[in-house]
Amino acid sequence: MPANPKYLNNSKSQRFAKISAAVIGGYLLSSGLHLVLALILPNPKIVLITSVYTLYILWGLLLLVPFLYKNGWKVWLVYLGILCLMALMIYLNPRPL
Repeated sequence: MPANPKYLNNSKSQRFAKISAAVIGGYLLSSGLHLVLALILPNPKIVLITSVYTLYILWGLLLLVPFLYKNGWKVWLVYLGILCLMALMIYLNPRPL
């Protein structure tokens, strides 16, 4: 059964925003989360070893998130805000990796 055309968006910029947020933003968020977990938890080596598997599982889940929203640029804004918070947590952490 084909999709109803009234729910489809023909804008190329929205398509680009959603696909780039899914691929690039999702990967950056999943790797940033693992870096923050490595800083917070007492044994960072375990987090970095298990991130080989969990990073791609989380990335696969974050690939779907931008397609649930109407505006892809808002998803980018949310992703960049979360990335800035993670970068601030990494930068302000007194313990080196």
